[in-house]
Amino acid sequence: MAALAKGYVFVTVGTTSFDDLIQAVDTEQMAEALASKGYEGLVLQIGRGKYLPRVLVPSGYSSTNPRGFETEYFEFADSLGDFISKAALVISHAGSGSIFESLRASRPLVVVVNEKLMDNHQAELADELSQMKYCVSARPSDLLEKIKAFNPDALLPYTAGDPKKLAQGIDEFLGVPETVTTMPDGNVGKCEIQ
Repeated sequence: MAALAKGYVFVTVGTTSFDDLIQAVDTEQMAEALASKGYEGLVLQIGRGKYLPRVLVPSGYSSTNPRGFETEYFEFADSLGDFISKAALVISHAGSGSIFESLRASRPLVVVVNEKLMDNHQAELADELSQMKYCVSARPSDLLEKIKAFNPDALLPYTAGDPKKLAQGIDEFLGVPETVTTMPDGNVGKCEIQ
């Protein structure tokens, strides 16, 4: 069994509007599920959404602390990096920027797919990363059950890929000759392609 978590859960929708995600976490059942796992509160970044948390945060307030489970929300911040790096758990929309920022910060991650998007490549990314055990993939409709079953110890650490190897692979595939060479003195120089 996983040790009880300490700290807060950060929920982010990035620059989008994803009211279904915010509504899914703004419930007494979600607060109880997170508190039972040792999380101390929720910080919700709601973006351009129209839904304002009203179950865990009473109308007219931007934060509350019922029964020791603090909940607060905001629309945007200059950077979400500090929120992500300090969170005990990140629940994120399925945007690649938010996903990979959370993974690079080594934060346990639950990725929630917005099923209302057309041509939803985000679902493919979230489900693939979940199969690789880097995160848990969820939908708003099953998020509570995924949180109740969530075990951060079952996730694997994420190691970022090497973009140079990717570029080399693309060059090789396209038949582009090597353009960078190491000189005998150890300096790197560029070759002219004719």
